[in-house]
Amino acid sequence: MNNPETAPNPKSVRQDIDFYKIFKVFLSRWYWIAGCVVIALIIARIDLLFTPPIYQTSGSLKLQESNPTINTMANMPSTQVYNYTDKIQAEGFVIRSNDVIMNAVSNIDYKISYYLKGRIRTTELYPQKPFKIEILQQDSVNFDRSKYYAEAINASTFSLSLGEKGTKSTIRYGEPIKMGNMVFKITSPIPAGSYSFKFNTKEDFIGRASGISTGEAARFTNIMYIGLTDANPVFAADMLNAIMKEYVAYDAAQKRRSARQTIEFIDNQLKLVNRKADTAGNKLTDYKVKNKIIDLNSSTQVDMTKLSDFERQRSVINIEMVGINQLENQINSSRGKIDINMDLEGNVSALLGGLISQLNTFILSRESKLTQFRPNSQPIQELDDQIAALKASIRSNINSLKERNLKTLRYIDSQIGQANQNISKIPSKERDFVQFQTNFDVNNKVLTYLSEKKLESEMNAAAIVPGAAIVNLAYPSYAAISPQPQRLYSFAAMLGLACGFGLILLVRFLNPYIYDKETVEALTNTPIIGVIRKFPEYIDKDNRQALSLSKPKSVFAESVRSVRTNLSFLASHKKSKTICITSEISGEGKSFVTVNLAGTMALIDKKIILIAADLRRSKLHKVFGSNNKVGLSSYLAGQKTLEEVIIHDDVHNIDFIPSGPVPPNPSELLHTDAMKKLLEILAPQYDYVLVDTAPVGLVSDAIPLIRQSDVNLFVIRSGKSQYRAAAIPERLSREYGLSNMAIVLNAFGDDALHSNYYTTDYARGGGNSTYYYSDYSGYAGSGYYDDPKKWWQFWKKKDE
Repeated sequence: MNNPETAPNPKSVRQDIDFYKIFKVFLSRWYWIAGCVVIALIIARIDLLFTPPIYQTSGSLKLQESNPTINTMANMPSTQVYNYTDKIQAEGFVIRSNDVIMNAVSNIDYKISYYLKGRIRTTELYPQKPFKIEILQQDSVNFDRSKYYAEAINASTFSLSLGEKGTKSTIRYGEPIKMGNMVFKITSPIPAGSYSFKFNTKEDFIGRASGISTGEAARFTNIMYIGLTDANPVFAADMLNAIMKEYVAYDAAQKRRSARQTIEFIDNQLKLVNRKADTAGNKLTDYKVKNKIIDLNSSTQVDMTKLSDFERQRSVINIEMVGINQLENQINSSRGKIDINMDLEGNVSALLGGLISQLNTFILSRESKLTQFRPNSQPIQELDDQIAALKASIRSNINSLKERNLKTLRYIDSQIGQANQNISKIPSKERDFVQFQTNFDVNNKVLTYLSEKKLESEMNAAAIVPGAAIVNLAYPSYAAISPQPQRLYSFAAMLGLACGFGLILLVRFLNPYIYDKETVEALTNTPIIGVIRKFPEYIDKDNRQALSLSKPKSVFAESVRSVRTNLSFLASHKKSKTICITSEISGEGKSFVTVNLAGTMALIDKKIILIAADLRRSKLHKVFGSNNKVGLSSYLAGQKTLEEVIIHDDVHNIDFIPSGPVPPNPSELLHTDAMKKLLEILAPQYDYVLVDTAPVGLVSDAIPLIRQSDVNLFVIRSGKSQYRAAAIPERLSREYGLSNMAIVLNAFGDDALHSNYYTTDYARGGGNSTYYYSDYSGYAGSGYYDDPKKWWQFWKKKDE
């Protein structure tokens, strides 16, 4: 019954992106987007209610140069330029050090913190004290740092508990309280409300105050910006001011300590030189008295003067070598900040001074980062490598300095040897006198040199001023920097929009079902002869409303008529047509389509017979209100005649053969010659023989019927059939050499969410251009159909 001329040869179609359809996809679920935006805004509002605001306060310091000294002022190059950026960064580490913060905490009221519990969150009351607490006894280490919850009962008593869920105790005002390894008493009435408090140590505030930010207030200036953020603006201002004041005092104390170390070093050298000078003076006096020596000749005095000068120079260099050795010992043994004693800064190269300053900067940076990282972490290891490299460079410079001094000492020793050689030529008594006189003069000169250095150091120590001065004190700022409602709501709205669009895209991405004809046309070349709209009402389990076509002017009825019209073009050379209707799986509406086609064909006076060829799960007999005790299976098994199994429905002018009882071999019965002869008998008697078969994706029962039919309709249900279903008609046509396959898209609901965003181009005559049909999208308000109107259509003018 197949004929190549019954259907045109389908051509491949071209599909172009339709941006209007993309717009309709998102517009179809505008309430999803709106809902996501509303939910995001609600979450943002809740976050604002429960997140405490954060405030920021700031101050500024001016970093001053080191104290001018005689040596530094004399030796400072006029072209020296200070790198304030590096200095501000280094001093920032000092400001954030634990010593500075701990000392600063001592200057604020830190011992007791008060809190007020509100309906949503708890607020710190600093600096207010709603009631007075007197600490009677406190273990400085082992005391409970949990919150105490207090609430007034009456004018003389209150309730108190350690922890929010702790046992409440009724206590009188002024009564000593032993709780949490503490002894204290509340001496003033507690106001109405839920209050809490806790006891603190200075260490408890290190983490809270260590988040200080520092930086340059302006480029190439020595003004340092200091900022601190906290949930309490008054505490932030008080804490920052205390830290700035403590830093100024700390800097001055560090400089005074360095000056004291220099003075102590000189005192130690003075004690040693004093003892030597006293000894040399006593020996010289005793020798002069004993030997009655009054004066020396002029040449001897010249040699003695030279010897005395060279000896003094050697002593000064030896003292400098002591300072150099001390610096070398600090480099080799100490991991802390390096101090230069004496006036070594004046003699050491500028490069060495810069290296020591840079080393101190890295050491301070390492101490600061150790509060955040472990000693074996990468940032600390990188700083250790840099510190090791700097120490190696400093050792190299120290060695160069020591070599220079050793060369100088060798030269001085050679000059002293020459002077001693000249002195050795004079008589022995005068020679001994010269030795005593030289020792006495050298010790006196060294003593004078050290005394001058001590006086100079004491003057410098007296002139020490802090290396920083406060430019602007911090004041409380009540404008919260976080959270910012406007920015949070804007972000929430954008996030809601993104989630709404993302949800639509996710649903489309996870969708495995076919919804519109463009999707079918993109998956197969098998022609679509019509799109049947979704039934406008509830369909009962017997499909009786569909058979009656209660609303002939509905869009649904018109879409069925469109399929009926296009069927006349299939196998047009046939006077009588056998039409087989199948689908991939059950539930796709093949029986529903069969019933509706039979009903519309009967309305145009076509003689119709409908065969329920699904011998396994047919329900078509319920549509006609008959039982299924006899039917097609009974006829094919030879139990009943054809006249006995045909049911005549005079109301709808349709003949019907039910499936009959379920046989044990349904597939074999449909493959018999009896089925083939049945179709040959019925074809001349009817205009259309409609055969409702079993799904081809589940069983093979329908294959012999498909091969014998003039037209094969494959039903794809919108929202039910998956993508693989569209490939089945083309595969059947290829495997069995069929050219009479066509597709009917059933239950199309015009759901834009899952619609294809491509539009098929028929300009080249490809695709389904042979068949005229419409999916009737957008025509509901044309006035030609009696489907229920949308709410916005009631606003149209009555004359339209």
